[in-house]
Amino acid sequence: MDAELIYIPFAGMMLLTLVVWLVMFKRRITAIRTLGLNPTTRADLEKFPAPAVNASNNLQNLFELPVVFYALVLALAQTGHVDSVHVVCAFGFFAFRVAHSTIHCSYNHVMQRFSVYAVASICLWIMVLRFAFTLVTG
Repeated sequence: MDAELIYIPFAGMMLLTLVVWLVMFKRRITAIRTLGLNPTTRADLEKFPAPAVNASNNLQNLFELPVVFYALVLALAQTGHVDSVHVVCAFGFFAFRVAHSTIHCSYNHVMQRFSVYAVASICLWIMVLRFAFTLVTG
């Protein structure tokens, strides 16, 4: 197994963040132009229509658990502990985060969004626990 495969979902998460940022930016600009909004404080952002707010919330969410993912992938690669289970979990995390962002930025069904978020999180926590166990046990 090629340990460098773990960088594919790593880069994918960065690209996902870029895509969500672009969606948020477009929706905010559209709302400002069409609705005449003039945000001056962060609280004004809540006046935006749901699609713009959802994209913004999703972008914020991409700076929560994914930060653990980025650090973990780098730590796994640096210590030489990347294995096939980590790679599969990394791809799982990425795939379910794409699904999460897609749901959040489109029809935003909360329970579906939560379900894919939970699966992505399980993939990540499996990686974290395996890495920690490997470090403790040598």
